[in-house]
Amino acid sequence: MFLETILIGLGIVALLLVLGALALEIRYRRHPGNDLVMTSGDWNLEVYEPHRYLLVGEPELPSRSPRVEIMVLEVEADVTLLSKGSLDEITHTIKVTPRHPDTPARPDGYWFGYIIKRHKTTRLEVSLDVRGKELNQLQAAWVRIRYLTYGPRGRIPKVCHVIVPLKFPATEDSQRWRPTLHADVLPVKTHLLTQLDNPVEIVKRYVMPHAQPGDIVTIGETPVAVMQGRFHHPSEVRPGWVAKRLCFYFMTTSTLSSACGMQTLVDIVGPVRVVFAFVAGAIAKKFLNQPGMFYQLAGEQARLIDDVTGTLPPYDQFIVLGPENPQQVVDQIKAETGLSAAIVDVNDLKAVNIVASTSGIPKGLLEQALVSNPAGNDDQQTPVVLIRPTETAVNPKSAQHSKPTT
Repeated sequence: MFLETILIGLGIVALLLVLGALALEIRYRRHPGNDLVMTSGDWNLEVYEPHRYLLVGEPELPSRSPRVEIMVLEVEADVTLLSKGSLDEITHTIKVTPRHPDTPARPDGYWFGYIIKRHKTTRLEVSLDVRGKELNQLQAAWVRIRYLTYGPRGRIPKVCHVIVPLKFPATEDSQRWRPTLHADVLPVKTHLLTQLDNPVEIVKRYVMPHAQPGDIVTIGETPVAVMQGRFHHPSEVRPGWVAKRLCFYFMTTSTLSSACGMQTLVDIVGPVRVVFAFVAGAIAKKFLNQPGMFYQLAGEQARLIDDVTGTLPPYDQFIVLGPENPQQVVDQIKAETGLSAAIVDVNDLKAVNIVASTSGIPKGLLEQALVSNPAGNDDQQTPVVLIRPTETAVNPKSAQHSKPTT
C-alpha cells in the first residue's frame, strides 16, 4: 500500500512537471520575442541632377511588444544599383545616421546600442549619394538595411529591403495602342513600382492623361502586391517539415516546388489546410481525373504567390505574395478616378485570371483584351493596361473598329 502511494505521488509529480513544461512551452511560443520590424518610412530624391543623385530615407523601428524592451545593437546599409547601362563610371556612398528622439547621433557615425522601450519608435536616416556619368540610365536603388536585435530571443539579425525608383517615364512614353477584337489596349509604362507607391496614385499619374469615359484600367496582381509591401526575401523564410516534403510533388515550374515557396503558403493558411489540400488534391487527380483541386482547396494565395525569378529585377530575388484586399483596391481606384478597374493575373500561356474587378465589367471583354498579355512578362515596366472597348464590344455584328484617341 505504501509503495502504491509513493508511485501515485511520483506519477502526480511527473504529470505536474509535464504540464508545467507544456505551459512554459506554450507561453514561449506565444511570446512575441524580439518583436521589432523596421519599416521603410519616407524616401526622397533631394538632389536629382545629371551627374548626382542624393537619396535620403527615414526608416522607422517601432517596438510592438507590450511587455519587453528590445535593443538594437548594430545597423548598417548597402545598396545595389539597377541600370540599363554600365555602372563602371558611377560611384556611390551610403551612410546610416541614428535619429533617436532622446539621444543625439555621434559625430563619428558609430551606431551605439539603443534600447527601444515598449510601444516606442525610433528612426534612422539613410543617405545614398550617387555620382557619375550616364545617371539617366539608372532604374532603381535596392537598399538593404541590416540591423541586429537583442532581446528575449537572443541576438537576431534582420534585414529591411527598400527599393526606390530612380527613373520616371513621361506620359508620351506610352502611346502605342494595340487593336484587339473588341477593344483597343494601351500598355502604360511606369517607373519601377515599389512599396513606396500606391495603386490609385499610379493610375492618376500615368493612366489618367490617356483615359476617357468608358475605359477600363487593369493592373497586374504582382505589382499591386509589391506596392502593398507583400514581398520578402527567401533568407527570411524557415521551411518546416510540411514544406520540405510536399514541395517535391509539384512541377518545377510551380511556385510551390521550392521549400521556401511552399513554406510561404504554409505561413499564410497553416500546415493543416496545406496537408488537407495536398491529400484531397492527390485523390481527385488520381481517381477522379480532376487536376488543380489542390489550388482550389489551399486558397487563392496558392495560385498568386510568385517565387524567386517570377518577376522583373530586383523582385526576381524575392517571394511575392498575392495582393491583400484586391476588391478594396479596385473600388478605391473607381471612386477616386472614375475608371472601372481590375486586378489581373496574366501570363504568356494565354491564361487570364481576374483577381478582382469593379462591377459592370464584362469578364469576356477583359479575357479577350488581355489574352495576348500586352503587359508582358519581362522588364517592359508596363504593369498597367488601359482597355478601351470598341463598337464591336457593344455590337459584335459591326465590323467597324474605331481608332483610339491619344
